[in-house]
Amino acid sequence: MFSARGDGGKSSSDLPSSTCDVAIVGAGPYGLAAAVHLRAAGLDTRVFGEPMSFWEGMPKGMLLRSAWDACNICFSSGELTLDRYQAASGARFGRPVPLEAFVSYARWFQRSAVPDVDQRRVMSITQNGGGYRLVLEDAETIGAARVVVAAGIGCFPWRPREFEDLPQKLATHSSEHRDLSRFAGSNVLVVGGGQSALESAALMHESGAEVAVIARAPRIIWLHGGAVQRKLGKATPLLYAQTDVGPAGISRLVANPGLFCRLPRSTQSRLAHRAIRPAGAMWLVPRLADVPISTGRRVIRAVPAGEMVDVLLDDGSARRVDHVVLGTGYRVDIARYDFLSPELLGGVRRVDGYPLLGRGFESSMAGLHFLGAPAAWSFGPIMRFVSGSWFAAQALAEAVGKSPASLQS
Repeated sequence: MFSARGDGGKSSSDLPSSTCDVAIVGAGPYGLAAAVHLRAAGLDTRVFGEPMSFWEGMPKGMLLRSAWDACNICFSSGELTLDRYQAASGARFGRPVPLEAFVSYARWFQRSAVPDVDQRRVMSITQNGGGYRLVLEDAETIGAARVVVAAGIGCFPWRPREFEDLPQKLATHSSEHRDLSRFAGSNVLVVGGGQSALESAALMHESGAEVAVIARAPRIIWLHGGAVQRKLGKATPLLYAQTDVGPAGISRLVANPGLFCRLPRSTQSRLAHRAIRPAGAMWLVPRLADVPISTGRRVIRAVPAGEMVDVLLDDGSARRVDHVVLGTGYRVDIARYDFLSPELLGGVRRVDGYPLLGRGFESSMAGLHFLGAPAAWSFGPIMRFVSGSWFAAQALAEAVGKSPASLQS
C-alpha cells in the first residue's frame, strides 16, 4: 500500500501536493493511448508532458511511411481514428499521411480523450515508500502508486564515433531539424540508408541544396508497401497485419507481441532485424533520382576543414562538404532519461540500455513501467511504431487494472 502521508522525518515541502494511481510521463501516442485505457479501467491517471513535442520537431514536409490504419493511435478501439478525425474536422489529406496532418490528428485525439494533460516537465522521479514521488519543473511534488514512462526517443539519437570531433555547426542528427530548407545552396552529405536519411536528402534537394547520400548497406532497400498488398488482394490479411511492421509473414508475428516475446531470443533478434532494417518508401525513388547515392561505403573519419568538413571513406575517396546530416537512427538507453534518479535507474534490470519488462510492461522496479521504443527488447519491433500503442495500452491496463496499488490521502 502506498501512503501519500509523509513520515516524521520529512518536511512539508517534501510531501506530495496530490496523489494518483498512475502518473504517465510523456504525452505522445503511447502516453495518450495508455491514459485512455487506464482511465477506462477506473484508475486515477495523470499525464505529464507537452503533447506530441517530439513529432512537432520533425522536419516539415515529411510523410509517414506507415499505412493509413497503422497511423491510428490505439487503432483497435475504433473510436478516435484518422477517418473520424477527417469527418469531424473537415481536414483532407492523402496517403502517405503528411507529418503535419498526423500531428493535427494526434492533438485532436488528445483534446478528445485526454484533455487534461499537465504540460509541466517532470524533473525527477524517486521511490517514495511503496510508490513514487515526481518533482515537476515548478517544484510541485506528485505522489503516484505507479509510473509509466512513455517519454519517446527524443534523447536517443545515435551519433557514430567517426563524427565525434565535429561541432554541431558542421554535423547534426536528422532529428535536430524542423526546417531543412536552411541548407538551400549548401553542399550536404547525408549518412544513412533508412527512411529518415533518404527523406531528409529528398527534402534538402527539393529546397535547393546539393546533396549526396552515403550508406553502409550494399544496396538501398525500397519498400513497395501498398503495391504488393494490392496485388495480393483478399489474401493480404494472411501475410500482413494492419500494424504494418515487417515484410510478409513476419508482419503477422511481430503484430502479436504476446507470442513474439515467447520465441527464442535468437529468433526474436533475427525477426526484429528483418522487420526494422534500414529501408526507404518506394515513393521516395523519383524524388531522389538526381541525388547521388553511394552504397557499401563507410565513413572512417570526418574532421573540420575551416568552415567545412573533410570526410574520408573506406575506399580511400574523400569528400569536402558544408555540412553532414546524420540519418543514423536511434539507440535506446534509458539512462538518458534524466528524470530517473540514479537509485531508481540502478534498480532496473537492463540489456544494452533496454529495460527488461514483464507482464503489463513492468520493469524489475515494481510499479515502474516503460512503453514505446524502450519496450522493443521485451515485446518486439512493433513497439517502435505508433501502431504498437494499442497492444501496449491494453496490456498495461489489463495488468494494472486487476491489481492497482492503493492510495491513502
